[in-house]
Amino acid sequence: MSELSEEERQKILESSPVGTWALLLIVGGAMTLAWLFIYFGVFLPRGPIG
Repeated sequence: MSELSEEERQKILESSPVGTWALLLIVGGAMTLAWLFIYFGVFLPRGPIG
C-alpha cells in the first residue's frame, strides 16, 4: 500500500462523506417506500376500526 502525502491526507479529511450520504438516501428511500406500501396496501384497504 502506498503512503499518502500530507496534501492528499488533508484533502481526504476535508472532503464530504459522499458514500455515506448516498447510503443514507438509499436506505431512507427504501424505508419510505416500505412505509407507503404498508399504509396504502395494508392499513387503508382494511377500513376503519369498527
